[in-house]
Amino acid sequence: MPRIAEQQQPQPRPPAGPPPEPASPAFLLMSLGRIVREEVETELRAHGLSLRHLSALGHLAREPGLSYSELGRRAGITAQSMQATLRQLEGLGAVERRTRPGRGRTAKLHVSSTGTDLLRRGKDVVRDADRRLLADVPAGQHEGLTALLLGAFTAAVGRRAGGEPLAGSPRERAG
Repeated sequence: MPRIAEQQQPQPRPPAGPPPEPASPAFLLMSLGRIVREEVETELRAHGLSLRHLSALGHLAREPGLSYSELGRRAGITAQSMQATLRQLEGLGAVERRTRPGRGRTAKLHVSSTGTDLLRRGKDVVRDADRRLLADVPAGQHEGLTALLLGAFTAAVGRRAGGEPLAGSPRERAG
């Protein structure tokens, strides 16, 4: 009686189509940034805040008296958008205006004690996000990863501030 053919292991098939491209650092950072931003925004909402609120409070805590225009420039938004953000913070009692309101006047804005508490809570949320982000990174690589990200961030800000066109911008395509 003939022996039943020994069971053969299936041979791996080569993937159909071209080989996968290497991972794009820019795409990975954008995707990771979106995930982290959504997590942080969700947690901040529990405190009545958004990232825009947290940013404004942070800038004002470091430099009391900044104007709407200056805060807007730092956040990359219009002065009008920053006014809306600061009205929300004033409504929470987080920001005090130390000048009378009126057209053409530069508002001198300061963080109140309530704002200082909200800023602390917001920083706690960001620290929690840091812990989650680094949880699966070997401890010996935390500082190196942070240094690499800071270097890339600093270079990008420098290119932008130096007037160098960002890749793909109309100025770069025209040049």
